[in-house]
Amino acid sequence: MEILEVKDRISKTQFLDVVNDVYRNDDCYVRPLDSMIEEVFDPSENIFFSHGEAARFILLDNDKVIGRVAAFINQKKAMGFDQPTGGMGFFECIDNKEAAFKLFDAARDWLKERGMEAMDGPINFGENDSFWGLLVEGFTQPGFGMQYNPKYYQAFYEAYGFDTYFEQVTNHLDLTVPFPERFWKIAGWVVKKDGYSFKHFSWKKKEKFLDDFETIYNDAWQFHENFKPIDREVLDATMLKSKPFMVEELIWFAYHEDKPIGFIVLFPDINQIIKDFNGKMHLINKLRFWWKNKSKQMTRARVVVLGVIPKFQRSGIESGIFWHLQAAVDRNPQFKELELSWVGDFNPKMRVLQESMGAIFGKKHITYRYLFNGKLVAKERATAIPVDTKYKES
Repeated sequence: MEILEVKDRISKTQFLDVVNDVYRNDDCYVRPLDSMIEEVFDPSENIFFSHGEAARFILLDNDKVIGRVAAFINQKKAMGFDQPTGGMGFFECIDNKEAAFKLFDAARDWLKERGMEAMDGPINFGENDSFWGLLVEGFTQPGFGMQYNPKYYQAFYEAYGFDTYFEQVTNHLDLTVPFPERFWKIAGWVVKKDGYSFKHFSWKKKEKFLDDFETIYNDAWQFHENFKPIDREVLDATMLKSKPFMVEELIWFAYHEDKPIGFIVLFPDINQIIKDFNGKMHLINKLRFWWKNKSKQMTRARVVVLGVIPKFQRSGIESGIFWHLQAAVDRNPQFKELELSWVGDFNPKMRVLQESMGAIFGKKHITYRYLFNGKLVAKERATAIPVDTKYKES
């Protein structure tokens, strides 16, 4: 077996196409768009290269590619832990433990050479809304951007020495079933309260809404471990790329006395219409995508992010947002299900909220951490967000 670094057109293609062998008999798998993967490793497209670096590798056995992996360092995050910590991701491998370990070694060695003492994985060289965590429960068709993998990967990670850093739960919400009555009572009270208002996203006022998103995000996420403010360039790029399939009234903002205090972002699940594209978005598939989107063939949407600033948490704002969102869903009856992905075990408040809405378990992912010296102190886990952040902020 031989590890090769991806550096030319041929090896880039091999890196992308190895999934065809790994998932050949898996009907649930949806191959991510090749362009979406390539953007992660393109310094002209991925802003994270301005404060980090990445490399990717393929594994060959008798000239046949049998696996791949990537390693990366986000300098804004790496030094915020007890030890310098890099990342690994985009791991794919045939069912062969020796091959898997060679790929893990390649990522580890690259990171060690650059001063890292640990690696988290599988994660993305970017924001955590895509390609993040190892799927360990709920092997059904993934939502767009959500990590999917064979069941045997978990044994590889844990045998190598990775330990759970945090768990991520994705719940599903059946939109054909009414929300619990208590939830709507709270929502009805909030939307009528003086000083509160709710507005959905509009491209005509894009800059204002993105300003509001940035304000809310940087306040609401301040208690997350190793928090760093969101990069505006990343936000702009994400919204622009989602424009072809975005539904404006599925993105809502909450205000108090005209100041932004909360938001929810839903995107239609385009995995439902690109499943047979084999990762390609050439002209024919672009036309197919346009037609399938136009004919409303997507029946599921994914809640990518939901947040409320600490001062207004535990005030029913989330319920008020869903009150308005429900009316928007009623105007788009093709949507039958919401995927609420994902919530870490470090965020108990959000888990309680989802349960109050009647959401049911859908999937579980694990983000692992591997310390290169092999010593984990007390099985270190990600720090939980305090339940009382509303009062911490006061």
